[in-house]
Amino acid sequence: MRQLLRLTALAGAGLLLAACDRSHQGQARQGQAPTAHAPAASSTLAHAAAANTRFVPPPLSAIPDTPFGKEVALGHRIFTETGTYASAYVGNRLSCENCHIDAGRLANAAPMWAAYPAFPAYRSKNGHVNTFGERMQGCFRFSMNGKAPPLGSPVLVALESYAYWMSQGAPEGASLPGRGYPKLPKPAMAPDYARGEQVFKSHCALCHGADGQGQQVAGRTVFPPLWGPHSFNWGAGMHKVNTAAGFIKANMPLGRGNTLTDQDAWDVAYFMDAHERPQDPRFNGSIPATRAKYHHSAQSLYGTVVNGKLLGQGTSAH
Repeated sequence: MRQLLRLTALAGAGLLLAACDRSHQGQARQGQAPTAHAPAASSTLAHAAAANTRFVPPPLSAIPDTPFGKEVALGHRIFTETGTYASAYVGNRLSCENCHIDAGRLANAAPMWAAYPAFPAYRSKNGHVNTFGERMQGCFRFSMNGKAPPLGSPVLVALESYAYWMSQGAPEGASLPGRGYPKLPKPAMAPDYARGEQVFKSHCALCHGADGQGQQVAGRTVFPPLWGPHSFNWGAGMHKVNTAAGFIKANMPLGRGNTLTDQDAWDVAYFMDAHERPQDPRFNGSIPATRAKYHHSAQSLYGTVVNGKLLGQGTSAH
């Protein structure tokens, strides 16, 4: 979902479930605010992670001072401050970089330099071949719980320019190492709500809050909400436990990916996804029917009962 939330001028975290670990808790005990990583560290993360891949995206300093470069720079701003620069299409408190860490640059955090060359491509989610622009429309509709910018709109043109610029030199039509999120092997034990809650309390709650609603500073999200009315909706890919587990394992705690065990990642992903969130925009008036049509997967908790509660009822910010 590159680390990336912004604390004032700091680059920010992503969906950063485990963005805060015990070392940060030590800071908090001394009265210091938790901090996200600065842009320089963010860039270092991208290059360090990408060093194990065959492709390294260019640094932001390489954006050309040309009309095209200005479009790329606008795409970067939209990507990192989506609610500000694409507010008409955003319905929650998230930004693109919450799922695509380090402004879409970090390997194994769904980097845009790996996504752009992979389209057009068939997607089972909507049953047809998607252009890259259509794929981004899905992000706004589901992950951002908003509405899709029209194809060819200034927002999508800028975002596509940014992704295209980052991917220049990457082979087209190939699945680059570091694309998407890693796929974790099945856990030794079935994901468990109680164990996940303990992982959340130990590694995540300091930044995301005990209630999972994230943190804001001066009206700006610095750590994103993980469930509830201001988070991604039931149609977003992150609502699937296996997708969330792969993201968490590779990227959490923020800047210290691969420090949780696989079992911890599965458990805390289950805990996160077992909470209520905004309704799937494809909801057809019936939770069972919507599950049968769009969520017929063991990885989706939509339409299931967890701790005595039927999930999929949706939440509203109003």
